[in-house]
Parts: sequence; structure tokens; C-alpha cells
Amino acid sequence: MVPSPLSEKALSRGLLDVLIRAGLITVLVLFCFEIFSPFRDLMLWSLILAITLYPLQQKLMGPLGQKEGRIATLIVLVSVVILMVPIYLLGTSIADSVESAMTIVQNEGFHIPPPNESVASWPLIGKPLSAFWLQAATDLPGLTAKYIPQIKGVSLTLLGKLAGVGMGFLTFIFALIIAGIFMAYGEAGSRAAVQIAERISGPERGSKIAALCTATIRAVALGVVGIAFIQMLLVGLGFVFKGVPGAGLLALAVLLLGIMQLPVTLITLPVIAYVFATEGASTATIVFAVYVFVSGLVDNVLKPLLLGRGVDVPMPVVLIGALGGMVTSGIIGLFIGPVVLAVGYQLFWQWVEDRPPA
Repeated sequence: MVPSPLSEKALSRGLLDVLIRAGLITVLVLFCFEIFSPFRDLMLWSLILAITLYPLQQKLMGPLGQKEGRIATLIVLVSVVILMVPIYLLGTSIADSVESAMTIVQNEGFHIPPPNESVASWPLIGKPLSAFWLQAATDLPGLTAKYIPQIKGVSLTLLGKLAGVGMGFLTFIFALIIAGIFMAYGEAGSRAAVQIAERISGPERGSKIAALCTATIRAVALGVVGIAFIQMLLVGLGFVFKGVPGAGLLALAVLLLGIMQLPVTLITLPVIAYVFATEGASTATIVFAVYVFVSGLVDNVLKPLLLGRGVDVPMPVVLIGALGGMVTSGIIGLFIGPVVLAVGYQLFWQWVEDRPPA
């Protein structure tokens, strides 16, 4: 049967209408994304915090009343007060460490011992390294003047990273406040999430997908990011009160190792050895060593309690999410990356295992 010219004309017009509509929708989506992109990380972290803290709000609704807004406001205020003190101490420690390092360099009080004679016998890099080391030990100002452009570039990069850390913690506080607004409309938000999941995956699987995403977010946020943050605060406060040089930077290293699921003893044991080597064995150093060592092992107690309640996420996924998030979004990406990648991982395997019947 040969199609009539009228049917061909109607088909082409319908196709043109579909293309025009798709183009307009694409333009609208691109404009919306461009407008929303500056707030992407902030809103993501706010949503993660709201989902993580919402069970606490539900537990408090019985003793403290049934108004979600008041309970959410109380949780946010208490959390901000608890977080501001250690964050302030760690930030002050970072600033003091940078200032003391700059003072030492400016006053030429930093002396480098000369290299051992065996360094020159190392293959390939021995002689250049020995010459560079010897010049640094004998003429540090001249060597510094020689490489001043490279030193300036590294210093600016380091200061930019430190400023990014401070901005990340400030973003964390703002995200906590926005999370309180989300929690104030917790029930409505939960229903909206289920409706969106049902619209995308169908009525049969929508609620399961929403429950899987919620469980994954809480498992990773509490069992990985939350434990690492608690470790950073405990160990970092010990470093600050003891006056360990670079306590703030060491605390950030503890946070990074905790999220990467590496042992925090890689930081705590060298610091304990340094304190004993510089101050000797005393009651204060022994108490400090015991406190820091136990704080570095607190994840072994908290992980079975928190991570065991959620879903199983492989540690390489968490590691890649932490590193990738930190590279793309700075310190706030260190928190967002593992959670987002874990949700994507779980959704992918849910799709793989959910095969249609033969």
C-alpha cells in the first residue's frame, strides 16, 4: 500500500513538532542547570545531611512534640554549636602553622644539615641531589632566590588550598542550615522522593529505589564520612591542646585517611614518637599518647554500629568517590563524592540484577 501525500505530510509535521519540543526542553534544561550549578554542591550536601539526620528528628518528635520545624531548628542549632568550637580551633592551628613557617623562613632560622657522602653515590639522581642538598645547607637564601618563581607558585597554590578548606567548612555550616529547612518538611519531601522514583522507574519499583537510595546515603554518610569526621575532631583536638606543630593540617590528613579507609595510626604513631622525642616521657605525654592512639582506633568500634545498618558498598568505590570529589569540588567534595558514587553504584547493580522475566 502506497502512503498518500497527506499522510506523509502529517508524519513529517508530527516529527517536526517532536523535534521542536525536544529542542525547547533541552534549552530549558541547559538554562536551569546553568543557573543551578553554582549551588549544586551546597544543595547536594544539604540533602545528604537532611536524609542522614532525619531519623534523629523522628526519634525526638515524641518527647519534644510533633512540630517538625521546631525539632529541625533545635538539631541544627545544637550541631552548629558543637561543630564551631573544634573547627575554630583547627582553623586557628592551621593559620598559626603557616605563620610560624613563614616567620622561620624570613628570619633564616631554618637550617638544613649537609648531606651524607653516600648520597652522591646513588644511581642517576645521586650527584644532582647531593649538590642541591649541599647548596641548601650552605646557602639557603641564594637557593631560595634562584627558585623564587617556583616557590611563589607553590606558595600561592598552598594558600589557595587552605582558603578552599576554610570555605569548605563555611559551606558545611550553610549546608547544615539548609538541611534543617529540608527536615522541617521531611514527610512532604519523602513523599515527593517516592513520587519521582515511581515516575522514573514505575509504581512497582519506585518505592524500592527510593528506599535503596536513602539507605545508601545514610550508610555511607554515617559509616564512612561521619566516622572520619569524628576521628578528625578527636585526634585534632588532642594535637591542638598539646601544641603539636601543624595540628590543623595533620587533622585534615586524619580526615582524608579516614574517608579513604586507611589506618589513622599512619598519622598518630609518628606524632606520638615526635612528642616523646621532643618532650620526653612524662605524665602529660603518656596521657596524650594514650588519648591520641585510642582516638585513632575509634572507627573499629563505630563501624560495626553504623556501617552495618546500611547497605554494602565496596571500599574502592568510597575511595574513588573521596579522591574524585576532592579533586573536582575541594574539601566539600571529599564528603559528597563517596555518597554520590555509592548511590550510583547501588542503582547500577540494582538495574543489572533486576532482569525482566524470560
